[in-house]
Amino acid sequence: MTVRRGEWNDSLSGDYLWSNANVGEAVPDVMTPCTWSLIRLWVADAIPFAGLPYGPHPGVGNIGGRFYMNLSLAASAAAAFGIAPRRFAAMTEQFYGRIPVGLQIPLVRLPRGRLLAGAAAIAARAGLSALTRRRRLRRFLPGAPARMWALRAQIAAAAAPAELAGLWQAQVAPLLHEAATVGAGAGALSRPRRRLRALAGDQDADILLTAEDGRARLASLGPLVGLTELAAGATGQAAFLHRYGHRGPHELEVSMPRPAEDPGWAGGQLADLRRAAADASALLARQEKLRAQAWDRLRRRDPGKEAAARRLAGRWAAAAREREAVRSEVARVFWVMRSFVQRAGALTGHGDDLFFLPVPEILAVLAGDRAPLAHIAEQKAAYRRYQALPPYPALIRGRFDPLAWAADPHRRSDLFDASTVNPAPASNAVSGQPGSPGVAQGRAQVIATIGEAAQLEPGDILVTPVTNIGWTPLFPRLAAIVTDVGAPLSHAAIIARELGIPAVIGCGNATTLLHTGDILRVDGGRGTVQIVGKPQP
Repeated sequence: MTVRRGEWNDSLSGDYLWSNANVGEAVPDVMTPCTWSLIRLWVADAIPFAGLPYGPHPGVGNIGGRFYMNLSLAASAAAAFGIAPRRFAAMTEQFYGRIPVGLQIPLVRLPRGRLLAGAAAIAARAGLSALTRRRRLRRFLPGAPARMWALRAQIAAAAAPAELAGLWQAQVAPLLHEAATVGAGAGALSRPRRRLRALAGDQDADILLTAEDGRARLASLGPLVGLTELAAGATGQAAFLHRYGHRGPHELEVSMPRPAEDPGWAGGQLADLRRAAADASALLARQEKLRAQAWDRLRRRDPGKEAAARRLAGRWAAAAREREAVRSEVARVFWVMRSFVQRAGALTGHGDDLFFLPVPEILAVLAGDRAPLAHIAEQKAAYRRYQALPPYPALIRGRFDPLAWAADPHRRSDLFDASTVNPAPASNAVSGQPGSPGVAQGRAQVIATIGEAAQLEPGDILVTPVTNIGWTPLFPRLAAIVTDVGAPLSHAAIIARELGIPAVIGCGNATTLLHTGDILRVDGGRGTVQIVGKPQP
C-alpha cells in the first residue's frame, strides 16, 4: 500500500469493499500526506487485523485523500475461520454501519497457514495485552496531558534539525505507539450493548447505555460541560483552553490549527452556547430521569434480569469512558505531532510545506536530504484537487475515481459499486440506524461542515455528512441529528444518547434528499426520517 504522487487512491489496488463509517468520523477531512503517514503508524498498533499477513492487500486505504477501512480484508480473515460475510457484516455493523442488501463483500484468497500463524500471534499478543492493558492505561492517562505539554516545549526548544530528529526517535514516535496500544478492543462496547438489548429491549437499552453517572464524565462531553462552567464563571478561559483546547473537528489533521491556537475560539464557542435550546446540565438531568424510568420498567417487567442488566450497563459505561479518554489523549498526541512538523519546517526553512510530505521524508529533510522537497508542489496540487470535491460515499466497492464520481450528475452519496454495470438508483426514502431513541419534529438545516454551523437555530434538526467531537457544543441547540455516515457506536450516537437528543445515523443519502427548511419527523429509536412538511414560500 503506497500513497501515489498526485493520485492518492488505494481503491485501484483491487476489488475490495471500503468503508469510512467509523474512521470518517475521526478523520473527516482530506488528509495531507503527513497526516496519512501518522494515521498509518497509529493503525499498525491500534487495529489488530491490520497486522495480519495479507500480502499485497491493504488493511486500510487512502482514497482521494480520505481514510477508509478495507472490509474485504477483515471479512476474508473472518471467512478463513468459518464466519460467513453476512454474519461478519452483522457482527460489525455497530462500528461500520449496515451493509445494504444486495451489496456483496468481495473476498480475497488469503494464505490460510500464514493467516493462522499470524492470527495466533496476534491473539497471544492481545491476550497478554488484556492482562496488562488496564495497568498500562492507568499509567498512561493521568500523566498524559502534562507529559505532552512538556514534550511540545522540548520540541519548540530544539535548536537544530539533528536535535529535533533525535526527539522523534526517543520520545515522539514512542508516544504515538504507546497511545495506540492502550485502547480497548471493539468488543468491550459491542458485546455489552448487544446483550443488554436482548434483556431490556432496543430502545430502553440505548437509554441505559450512557456513561454519565455523576461520578465520571465521558471525555467527549468535556468541552460542552467545560463551556457551561466557563459561561457560569466556574472556570477561567485559560484553564478551559488548557484542558480542552486540543479537541476540535479537525483534531487528527496535523496541518490544521488546534482550537487553542485561535485566540477567538473560546469566545465563539460561548456565543454558540448562548443560542442553545437547552442547558447541557438540564439535558443531562433529564436523561438521568429517563434512565431511572427505564430501570423501573425493566424491574417491573422482569426483576430477575435487573442485576445482569446493571452489570452489562456498568461494563459498557466503564469501557466507553476509557475509550473516550484515550481518544482525547490521542488528539493531544496529534497536537504533539503537529508541533513536531511545525518545528521541522521552522528549522529547515520550509515552513508548512512539510505537511505535504510523509514523516519518513520529513526526517530525511531534517537529515539534509533535499530530494523529497521536489514532490511538495505535486502533493499540494493533489490535496487541493481532492479537497474541492464533496465527501465520497461511505461505502465504495472496486475502482473509484473521485473526480469522475463528483462530475456525475447521477452520483450516489451513499454507495459506489464498480461491479454493477447499471447500478440501482438511490432510494427516495431516508432511513438509517437507530442512534439515540426519541421522536422529534422540526426544521431541517442541511450543512456540510461545521463552518456553516452559524445557520443552526434553536430547535433545528441537523442534517450533515458526519459529526465528531468538534460538533458537541452545538448539540444542545438541536431537536435531533441525522447523519449520512455513522454507526450505533459512533460519536453522534453516543453523545446524542448522553444528552437525550434523537439521532438517526448512517443514512447515506440524507444530505442529498433532504433540504434546508423541510419539516422533518425523526424517530431515533426506529431509525426513520420523514418529511412531513415543506418550507412556506
